[in-house]
Amino acid sequence: MSEDFDMGGFSIVILENMKNKDILKLEKNIKEISNVEKVISIADAIGTEIPKEMLPNKVQDIVYDENKTIMLVTFKEQISSDETVKAVEKIREIADERCKISGMTATLIDTRDLSDSEVAIYVAIAVVLCLIILQLALDSYFAPILLLLNIGIAILYNMGTNIFLGEISYITKAISAVLQLGVTMDFAIFLYHSYVQEKSNTESKEKAMSNAISKTFSSVLGSSLTTIAGFLALCSMNLSLGKDIGIVMAKGVLFGVISVVTILPAMILECDKLIEKTKHKEILPKFEHVRDFIIKHTALISILFIIILPIAFYGYKNTKVYYKLDKSLPENLQSVEANNILKEDFNMASMEMLLVDKNMPEYKVNEMIEKIENMEGIKWVIGYSKLGSIGIPKTALSQDLIDVFQSDKYQMILINSTYEIATDELNAQVKELTTLVKEYDKNAILAGEGPLMKDLVEIANHDFNSVNITSIAVIFVIMLFILKSISLPIILIIVIEFAIFINMGIPYYTNVTLPFVASIVIGTIQLGATIDYAILITNKYLVARKDGKDKKEAVQEALGTSINSIIVSGLCFFGATFGVGVYSKIEMIGSLCTLMSRGAIVSMLTVICALPTFLIIFDKIICKTTIGMKKVGGNRK
Repeated sequence: MSEDFDMGGFSIVILENMKNKDILKLEKNIKEISNVEKVISIADAIGTEIPKEMLPNKVQDIVYDENKTIMLVTFKEQISSDETVKAVEKIREIADERCKISGMTATLIDTRDLSDSEVAIYVAIAVVLCLIILQLALDSYFAPILLLLNIGIAILYNMGTNIFLGEISYITKAISAVLQLGVTMDFAIFLYHSYVQEKSNTESKEKAMSNAISKTFSSVLGSSLTTIAGFLALCSMNLSLGKDIGIVMAKGVLFGVISVVTILPAMILECDKLIEKTKHKEILPKFEHVRDFIIKHTALISILFIIILPIAFYGYKNTKVYYKLDKSLPENLQSVEANNILKEDFNMASMEMLLVDKNMPEYKVNEMIEKIENMEGIKWVIGYSKLGSIGIPKTALSQDLIDVFQSDKYQMILINSTYEIATDELNAQVKELTTLVKEYDKNAILAGEGPLMKDLVEIANHDFNSVNITSIAVIFVIMLFILKSISLPIILIIVIEFAIFINMGIPYYTNVTLPFVASIVIGTIQLGATIDYAILITNKYLVARKDGKDKKEAVQEALGTSINSIIVSGLCFFGATFGVGVYSKIEMIGSLCTLMSRGAIVSMLTVICALPTFLIIFDKIICKTTIGMKKVGGNRK
């Protein structure tokens, strides 16, 4: 389309209450815009003298609806290129309220503008909710402010270095700050807790901080590696969005770790007196009763796990997704209004462009067109060879209109389907169309949003599987080295995958349809971001077992010393994303953040309840398959 017809993209402009002379004047102005190739309307054929009532009914049905008509604008560059975006923005500037521009470029512009207008609010909501949680969890009123400032600096470094990527998607730009805040806050919490503990055992605050940095770095190294690996697994997607989010968030975690062990210590030491002056009793309880309940009821938790697993997995496998991008946008956006008018008033739900050999005999082309017209869901079909039959003499056509239908190699046929984009009906229709046209021309090409979305569905299905497998495999290998065990990585991944099944299964049982992007990336994000909780308990369990404690004592100590940190971390992740999920007017961003916030809570509860149970049940296997634990397994059971 781009090479042979100079049509990298197109928009249909809906004109309301406009006379032909005004339409022709508008056409002239639009043609002067850079990157605009052709501008065509019915006014080009009938001029300013012939009333529309004299046109054949077939033509009126296609281009008119009461006081509305349509204009086709084609662009040299592709749909999402900067040049095409600027051209559509310029058309909006010179057009008045009687004109509405449809198409994917207009939708992209509206989505970008809406997202940009909301980003600052996303960050403000996330900061406020995290601040409330930290005030409840920490022992100083001022310390949470330092922790948030530190993460803010890391976010600025991450956002600033995105310039080296050239460009990032609006989704990445919208969620990366709040996601980085939620994922890396636990690193800052670990350092602060470690510093407070060391300070009570040492005379010098500098020495206490030195010890805290050493302990924090060694403890967060493994967890940060698994988180980074989880995000980098998104780069295995064919869709460029995966690489976009993956690289940006992997950088974000890395900057978070660096900032916590370099900038935050300096901030805490400089503000130590203020921290001490604003000390208060920790409001968050120690959850000792929760710990004891879990240790005493491992059998009950195991039974519940077995009962819930198949239910969650079934929901996870059957959750519905949608691919229609403008479905996630508010109805009052200009592009959405225009698309709805096309669908409701002109019965134009999707437009396909068929390219066939220019030298195909006219009788053959007309025969193929007739078969296409008889397909279910096809409203109308227009080709150069059929213009005469619907009442438009070829002699009346402008050169621009002729150029739309013919190039040196191809002739183009426009096909209007009544089926909506990214639906099963349209995908089946595209498949049927492709089969039919290949019978007439094996080199024929079917282009347009319908075939594009059909390809998107197939790519998304591939990406869903590849991302999940890649993230599990990479994180498994990293945990092999961190935990020096074969069995523990399997147990930890099972626990988090169980949480993912629950999180992704809930939409099925609540009859919620998710945007396809959310279904692809959320599992990997949840796995990479919350596996840290499981690693924290597991490391402490291993240390306690090596110190000679029996399995229940070891698990009790590991859970008791970790439960507060896990709850605070989980609540911070929840706070950073929940508010955005509620507030966002873009459903795709809202769904992603809602899933992440719920995933943080589900993973937190699953790790606290299920992991200790599994460590007790599989203690013998763990001891036999973990380096340095074989002698432990033969000692106290």
